[in-house]
Amino acid sequence: MNILRLKEVLKEKQMTGKDLAEKVDVTPASISNIVQGNSFPKPELLLKIAQTLDVDIRELFYPTKETHTTLEDIQKAIETLERLKKDYL
Repeated sequence: MNILRLKEVLKEKQMTGKDLAEKVDVTPASISNIVQGNSFPKPELLLKIAQTLDVDIRELFYPTKETHTTLEDIQKAIETLERLKKDYL
């Protein structure tokens, strides 16, 4: 099971695995293995990948816990946004 969403992030950033490999100083095969879930990068490389892609390191992972947004949560968010809007307009 692949827990990294590196393929999706690369697509979002319009970058190839080869481009990323050059920027983080590893082989394209290394990035390919990470993308395919055949290997997992060391923490130092993972951080370098996140920095190179300009994302929070958490964005490289698939969520492991489902989040449930309730109608109450949405209403609280709307009320907060309306209050902020009044404060700044």
